[in-house]
Amino acid sequence: MMQDTSLNMSQPMSNSHHRLPFNETVLKDFKLTSSDIDKFVQLMHQFQRKNMSTQMDECHGYCQGEIYSWLRAYNNIHGYVSLMICIFGTIANILNIMVLTRKEMAKTPINNILKWLAVADMFVMLEYIPYTSYQYIYMGPDEKDLSYTWAVCLLIHMHFTQILHTISIGLTVTLAVWRYVAIRHPNGGCANFLLAHSREAILLPFVLSPILCLPTYFVFKVRETYDVDKVQSEAMYHVYFDQDSVLYRFNFWIHSVLIKLLPCAILIVISTVLMHVLCEASRRRLKLRDYNNPAKYAIQLNLNETKSKRPPRCDRRNDRTTLLLVAVLVLFLVTEFPQGLLGLLSGVMEKCFFAHCYPPFGELMDLLALINAAVGFVLYGLMSKQFRTTFRSLFMKRHFGSTEMTRLTRVTTTCV
Repeated sequence: MMQDTSLNMSQPMSNSHHRLPFNETVLKDFKLTSSDIDKFVQLMHQFQRKNMSTQMDECHGYCQGEIYSWLRAYNNIHGYVSLMICIFGTIANILNIMVLTRKEMAKTPINNILKWLAVADMFVMLEYIPYTSYQYIYMGPDEKDLSYTWAVCLLIHMHFTQILHTISIGLTVTLAVWRYVAIRHPNGGCANFLLAHSREAILLPFVLSPILCLPTYFVFKVRETYDVDKVQSEAMYHVYFDQDSVLYRFNFWIHSVLIKLLPCAILIVISTVLMHVLCEASRRRLKLRDYNNPAKYAIQLNLNETKSKRPPRCDRRNDRTTLLLVAVLVLFLVTEFPQGLLGLLSGVMEKCFFAHCYPPFGELMDLLALINAAVGFVLYGLMSKQFRTTFRSLFMKRHFGSTEMTRLTRVTTTCV
C-alpha cells in the first residue's frame, strides 16, 4: 500500500523546493483511495470497541442487582416527579421568605439564616425547572441533544446548582453552630461575638462556596467529537472530563470530603448535643409534672404550688425551636451523607465505580436534594407557632391582636 520513501527522506534540504505540493505528494507516494480511508476508519472503530470491551471486562461485576433495576425504573419518571417538587418548593420558599422577612420574625439571627437558606433553595429549584422539563420531559428516554448550546447549558447547570447547594450546606452548618452556642454558652463571649457579627456569618457561605467549587470549573469542559461510523458527520458536543487527571481525582476528594462529609460530621455531633439538651429538658419537665408522687414535692414545697408549677414559657419556646432545627439538620444529613459517600467511593475506586455505579444514583440524589429544599415550609408550619401566627396574619387577613404578636416577639427575642 505504501512505497518506500527513504530516498525522499534522505534528500538534502536545498532540494526541498523541487518537491510537489503536499496533496499531490500524498496521491503519488501513498496512493490513498477512498477504500483505504474506509478501511482505516473501520480499523479505528474496531480498536475503539476493543478498548471499550477491555474496560467493561475490568469493571465486570460492578453495581449489579435488583436495586439498580428499581433505580432505572424511577429514572423514567424522574422528570415529572422533580418538576412537581420544584413547583411546590419554589412557591413554598417564596412564602418562607415573605414570612421570615416580617418585622416580628426578622429580629432573630436564626430566622435570618433560615430566610437566606430559603433564598438559595428557591434559586436551585427555579433553575432546575427548565432543566428537568427539557432533559426528562421534552426529550424522549432515548433522545440526546448533542448540540453546542445544550452542552453549554449543562455545564452552567452543573456549576450553578453546585455553588448554590454548597451555599445551602454552609448556611445549614452556620445554623447548627449558632444554635449550639445559644444553648451551651448563651452568655459567653462566643455568643456575643456571633450576635455582633450575624451578617458576616450569613455572608461567609456565599463567599466561600464559589472558592470551594473552583476545581470543578477546570475539570469539566465542553468537548467536540465526531461519529467514527461515518466518514462525514456533524460535530457532537458533550460535557467532558479526564478521569486520569490528578485534578479530577482532587476535585472528587474536595467535593466528597470537604463539602459533603465534613459538614455531615459536624452536623451529627451538633445534632447529638441538641437532642441531648432536649432529653434533659424533657426529664426536667417530667420531674416538675410528677403528679403520681406528689408527696415527694410536698415535703419541700406547698402542694398547690407544686401542681401549678410549669416550665417557663421561654423554656418551652426554646425546646420547640431546638426541635425544629434538629429536624432540619436530620433531613439535611439524610440528603447529603449518601452523596458524600458516593463521591468518596468514586474518588477511591475511580473509573469503574463512577462509570457504572454513580450514574444510576444521579436522579435519586437530585430527588433527595429537591425534597430537602422544598419541605422547609412544612417543617416551619408544623413546629413553629410564631411562624403559623405570622403566616395567618399575613395571608389570611386575620388580626390576632397586638398582644399576641408582642408576646411571641418578646419570647423569641429572649430565647432564640
